[in-house]
Amino acid sequence: MSLHKLTLCELQRKFTAGEVTAKEIVRAYFLRIGQVEPKVKAYVTTQKEQAMIDAAALDDSLKGWRKTQPMMGMPLAIKDNLCTEGVTTTCSSRMLQNFVPPYDATVIAKLRAQGYLLLGKTNLDEFAMGSSTENSAFGPSRNPWNLQCVPGGSSGGSAAAVAADECAAALGSDTGGSIRQPAAFCGVVGLKPTYGRVSRYGLIAFASSLDQIGPITKDVADAAFLLGVIAGHDPMDSTSADVPVPDYMKALKKKDLKKLKVGIPAEFFAEGLDPEVEQAVRAAIEELKSLGGEIKEIQLPRTDAAVAVYYVIATAEASSNLARFDGVKFGLRSKDTKDLLDLYTKTRQEGFGPEVKRRIMLGTYALSSGYYDAYYGKAQAVRTLIRQDFDAAFKEVDLIVTPVTPTPAFKLGEKSEDPLQMYLSDIFTISVNLAGLPAIALPCGFSKAGLPIGLQLIGRAFQEDTLLRAAHAYEQSTQWRAKKPAIR
Repeated sequence: MSLHKLTLCELQRKFTAGEVTAKEIVRAYFLRIGQVEPKVKAYVTTQKEQAMIDAAALDDSLKGWRKTQPMMGMPLAIKDNLCTEGVTTTCSSRMLQNFVPPYDATVIAKLRAQGYLLLGKTNLDEFAMGSSTENSAFGPSRNPWNLQCVPGGSSGGSAAAVAADECAAALGSDTGGSIRQPAAFCGVVGLKPTYGRVSRYGLIAFASSLDQIGPITKDVADAAFLLGVIAGHDPMDSTSADVPVPDYMKALKKKDLKKLKVGIPAEFFAEGLDPEVEQAVRAAIEELKSLGGEIKEIQLPRTDAAVAVYYVIATAEASSNLARFDGVKFGLRSKDTKDLLDLYTKTRQEGFGPEVKRRIMLGTYALSSGYYDAYYGKAQAVRTLIRQDFDAAFKEVDLIVTPVTPTPAFKLGEKSEDPLQMYLSDIFTISVNLAGLPAIALPCGFSKAGLPIGLQLIGRAFQEDTLLRAAHAYEQSTQWRAKKPAIR
């Protein structure tokens, strides 16, 4: 079997047993990247030479005594908003086009300590602001199931790379659905951990109270495996939670949902939901029922406020976080400027794309004198109410099941002229970030046009193990994961 088709866990077992070398893994993956990358455009940069050097060093180190670590020799793609020492980290923006970080993000340091292989950095919506990867300064990535469609965003490059077998797994970041929505569009698994479960140190910030790093993988077992490696407390991140990390792989051993109560929120099956998506998600709920889950109707009454709240809070935090890109210390610096103010103005004008500018303006307005209480203060109050809705629901149920997106993947260019339409494509994922909860997206069917449809499971804070157990039981009882895009 071709190495690039294996899941992360399958490849890891082969490597640990000495059946395949690190060099063979790198060769196989770069052969695959060479075949499909011109069509998919998942990567911003690839690291072929360095990966070959690292692989040869790994193979040499194992010659005497074969003692491997979990991620040793595993070929990953990393979203290009995670700092990688010595490798350009662009955020898909002209502002950081030539930025080479002098340090690793904590998650990268953890992977590097275990001897992972970096295949390259993946494309995203500029500064992770978008739902289609069309806002990248380097052009859009494409959906491997249909090259005319978007792969979702902002982690579109990571999801497309996993779906097209251009890496064994990838890391993404999720601020309002940016791991789960592209995972649903590309028919792979995307896990957004609880806020604070994975260190954000070295993630270039978009909205600090919402951002979370997580895995995008070919199946649920891979997501459990990768989360186990990157999770844990980090003193470098003040928002990192000091709570024990369970054995996620162990959670997968339960093959059913007995004793689990599953909540179905009526608000997520309302107007605007594509009938094909509703049908696939309803069928998945029936499957969860047959696995022993107790199905219960629940209410999340403030769901309809989530998008408005998100776009006030996220843009306000973005306007503060992006103030550092001023052409002084690092990143782009405009030429031919008269004075400091001119330098700031021209640098930001040239460096940021239209969507980033739009969100900075929105955020600056929401934080400005006279509007702070009316917008930002109010949004934070409603955010608390959204969290309370979830708290009340989780007193009755163990899991909540919803669609990931209202529709399957849309065509490139279809929504780019209408930002509001674009913003609404995250309507089912946003409230999870506002409440700081974990959620997973996995395939649950296909539209008539052959595009994947995603199922979202939401869990209690720090109970990723319950999520993974339920997602794995569902995945194993269906055949969706066996379908692959026919990209050549």
